[in-house]
Amino acid sequence: MADSSIVYLMYHELELPGRSLCQREPGYVRYVVREQNFQEQMAWLHSSNLTGVGVSQALHSPRPGSVAITFDDGCETDLIVAVPLLRALNFGATFYITLNFLGQPGYMAPGQVRQLSDAGFDVGCHSMTHPYLTELDEVGLRREIVDAKTKLEQMIGRPVVSFSCPGGRWNRRVAEVAMQGGYHSVATSRIAANTPSADPYALARVAIMRGTPLSSFKATCLNHGLWKRQLLTFAQMGAQSMLGNTLYDRLRGIALGRG
Repeated sequence: MADSSIVYLMYHELELPGRSLCQREPGYVRYVVREQNFQEQMAWLHSSNLTGVGVSQALHSPRPGSVAITFDDGCETDLIVAVPLLRALNFGATFYITLNFLGQPGYMAPGQVRQLSDAGFDVGCHSMTHPYLTELDEVGLRREIVDAKTKLEQMIGRPVVSFSCPGGRWNRRVAEVAMQGGYHSVATSRIAANTPSADPYALARVAIMRGTPLSSFKATCLNHGLWKRQLLTFAQMGAQSMLGNTLYDRLRGIALGRG
């Protein structure tokens, strides 16, 4: 890379042929990456001498040519698809878990989360119930951020120091509650590469979408042309602010369904 910035990749579910997805809504499916595409992406990172790392390593002891790999939600394919491939390539990653999703069809069970942690991967928190955090009061924020942290730590027997915001909804109140609760970082959905001086409680990430061409994936990892996606994100944030989360999501769902 041209500088010391690190791109943080954001994945969700990985699709296996013949296996039902956790959810079928168009807004969800567009974030589901096919197994073959994920394999191609990781193979390209490895062949390009880029190293996949977890968030803690990216923040505190990054290697030259690092790319942070993160997964949201806690889908079972994290363990049965991503982990074997990442281990074979000697890559790290951070897996953000939504506590109340555990045990539901397609998601990991608590014992599988422990297995993921025992395999040496970072386990982070993605809230208790996956709400828009910016709409919650202080009690709600502590339940979703701090109480979820405690429960997840009891589950895996290790400290949980990384948090990611559901739906990318972040504000300074969220960051402050996470900081007070003992987290070392908060990941958002803001598109950018993170510089060494980036605020660890407002980390940017780039979502890898369904059908992302390998050429686009390469450009993303090398921090080329992210400004184009940043412009689109600014427009979306403006629409969210004007319409509110509920109306914005409803209109977005209609548009994606028609698409």
